[in-house]
Amino acid sequence: MTLDSGSDRDDQFSAWAAARRASLLRGAFLLCGEWSTAEDLVQEALVKVYVAWPRDVVRSPDAYARRVVLNAYLDLRRRPWRRREQSTERLPERAIPPGLEAAEIDALQVALRGLAPRQRATVVLRHWFGLSVEETARELGCSTGTVKSQTSDAVRRLRSVLGEDATPSESAGTLSQ
Repeated sequence: MTLDSGSDRDDQFSAWAAARRASLLRGAFLLCGEWSTAEDLVQEALVKVYVAWPRDVVRSPDAYARRVVLNAYLDLRRRPWRRREQSTERLPERAIPPGLEAAEIDALQVALRGLAPRQRATVVLRHWFGLSVEETARELGCSTGTVKSQTSDAVRRLRSVLGEDATPSESAGTLSQ
């Protein structure tokens, strides 16, 4: 990407960030279950994308930002102080996406919080961001077999919490942008 001036760079980045921030924020929220933490994860991603914007590293800013959000989430989960019980009684700060009831959102959040961090990351990457098995494996730095088994285990667990009526297509629709 060739940029003539810092102003063009800033304008291009600002336009991209404005278009993608909401989707990144919703994906980060699905990973961590807290709006304030999701905003921190997205802010960290936007800063890193901005710094890397003029370099060839950002051939796909969407993929780069997703990777930063994912890595920041996984790093956050590894910190010992985060292992304490998280409150689930706090009300969401954002409006409910169209087509979903408040009870459905609550049930989905509780079910997602019950997944291990890598399982949650796999489900969000596959069903929220719509990545293929191969793309998800690249993002997580693991094999496609691991992605398949993590997804299978996560879906089985989600079905046990949400009920047998929850099918992968319904889950994908629930998590769709």
